[in-house]
Amino acid sequence: MSFKSVAARIAKKEGISKERASAILAKSSRNASPGAKKRNPRLKRVKGRSKGR
Repeated sequence: MSFKSVAARIAKKEGISKERASAILAKSSRNASPGAKKRNPRLKRVKGRSKGR
């Protein structure tokens, strides 16, 4: 599944915006275990950024 489709599924399930769902998905992708990243190397492609607060 693509990043956008998973984010859309999260948004629909939780009743939140797609932007917020994307943030949740990115956070969980960055925090994935090393074993999960070994099984799915695409998780390494999710970039992090500061919120600038």
